[in-house]
Amino acid sequence: MRAATLPLPATSIPVSVRIGAFCALWASAFSISKIALADCPPFLLLTMRFLLAGALMLGAAAISGSPMRLTPRKVFIFAALGLANQAAYLGLSNIGLQSVSSGLAALIISANPVLTSLLAVPFLGEKMSRRKAAGLLLGVLGVLFVVTHRLGGVVDHPIGIAFAVAALISMVTGTVLFKKFAPAGELWVGTGIQNLAAGSALLPFALTFEQVADIQPSFRLIVTLGYLVLFVSVLAYVLWFHLLTVFGATAASSYHFLMPPLGLLFGWLLLGERVAITDLVGIVPVAIGIYLVTHSEDRFKHRFANIER
Repeated sequence: MRAATLPLPATSIPVSVRIGAFCALWASAFSISKIALADCPPFLLLTMRFLLAGALMLGAAAISGSPMRLTPRKVFIFAALGLANQAAYLGLSNIGLQSVSSGLAALIISANPVLTSLLAVPFLGEKMSRRKAAGLLLGVLGVLFVVTHRLGGVVDHPIGIAFAVAALISMVTGTVLFKKFAPAGELWVGTGIQNLAAGSALLPFALTFEQVADIQPSFRLIVTLGYLVLFVSVLAYVLWFHLLTVFGATAASSYHFLMPPLGLLFGWLLLGERVAITDLVGIVPVAIGIYLVTHSEDRFKHRFANIER
C-alpha cells in the first residue's frame, strides 16, 4: 500500500461522501476549537495539534513500510505549503478573533472561493465562465445574508479585521500554490510534513507569548485536542488537498461557502448558540451557487439537450 492512499481510498468512497465529510469536519473545527481554548492558549493548542498530527501521519507511513520517495525539493515545497495553509492561516485567524466578531471573521474568510477563482485564471489556467461567476456571486450573497443578520452591533477593531484579511490571503495563496506546485502522489506524507512545518513555525511564538502553565489538563482538552488532530488536521486536510487535486481550485474552494452556515449549526449543537431562520434561508443561494460552480457548463448543456429530446 502506498503512503498516499493510506487515508483515502478514493476509488471506493463516493465523491459526495468525501465532500460531505470534508465540509462537516472543517466546519466543526470552529466549535471544537472554542471548547479546547477554554483549557489551552491558542498558539500552544495549534502547536500541539500540528506537531501531533504530523508525527502521527509520518509514523503511520513509516509503519506501513511504504517508501516515501522524498527529495529536498519536495520537503521544501510541502514545508512552505504548511506555513501558508496551516500556520499562517490558523495563526492569523486566532489573533484576529481576539478583536473582531466571529461573524465578520467568517464573512471575510468566506471570500476565499472568490479570490481563489480570480487567481486561478492567470496562475492555474482555469476558465471563468459566466455560470461560474454567477455561482460565486450567489455564494457570496448567501453568506453575506447569514452573517449580516448576526453582527448585531458588535464593534470590530481595524487590527482584527486586518489579521482576518491576512488569514484569508494566506489560505488563498496556499490553495493556489498547492494546486500549482504540490508533488503528485505524496498526499499523505506531504500533509504530514505540512503539519510538522506549521507546528515548528508556531512553537517559538507559543513559547514567547504564552505560558505552558496556563494549560489546564482536563478530559475535555484531551478529547477536543484528539478530535482536532485526528479528524481535522489529518482527515479534513487530506480531504481538502484531495479535492484540490481532483477538482479545480475554483470548484474545490466553492465548498467553503458552506462553512459559515455549517459553523452555525455546530455552534448550536455543541455550544448551544442561537440559530435563526435567516441562517437557514441563507443556505439556499449558497447551495445553488456551489452547484453552478462545481458542475461544468458542458455537462449542464448536455443534460438540457437530453431533456429537450
